[in-house]
Amino acid sequence: MASYREIVTKTVIGKGKKTFSNHYNLTPEQVPTTILGCWVINHNFKGYKNGDKIEVDGSCDVNIWYAYDNDTKTIVTNKTITYRELLNVVRKKESDINSEEEIIVRSLKQPTCTKVDIVNNTISYDIEKELGIEIVGDAKVRIAVDEEEDEWDEIIDEKEEEDLMEEIDKGVNENFINETDNNE
Repeated sequence: MASYREIVTKTVIGKGKKTFSNHYNLTPEQVPTTILGCWVINHNFKGYKNGDKIEVDGSCDVNIWYAYDNDTKTIVTNKTITYRELLNVVRKKESDINSEEEIIVRSLKQPTCTKVDIVNNTISYDIEKELGIEIVGDAKVRIAVDEEEDEWDEIIDEKEEEDLMEEIDKGVNENFINETDNNE
């Protein structure tokens, strides 16, 4: 009959992902006539508990390349945008031990510019990103323990091993291959 033991371990007690689409406006130095490109770099973020929800604070740099002066000149303008997202991550199981939960945030899809337009001499753009959140906490796991004891391995001392190797070396006929060739 097996007995049971409880093990305390770290486990994922909540997990989820969400796609965010945010709209921004930028008034550039020059009056834009054509948008030539938009890219997002330097994405940084951190997640933490805020009550029973998860809050993610982050930032990224948006670079917009545009033409001005009737498409005769170009310039790149950049802007650092910050965001704060509040998420309700469903916990699979409440931690049954009083411990601090660890929040792990991953960028499943890096921020990208999905739409950019010129509206009334202002650059209007949308940034989309996808974040994955894991909540890690302590949990108890109950396992069956087999009461039967494993067999003991025989321990061979170095001296015994040396004697065994010497006995094997004495029993080896080094001319075995030559003797076999001569008998054929």
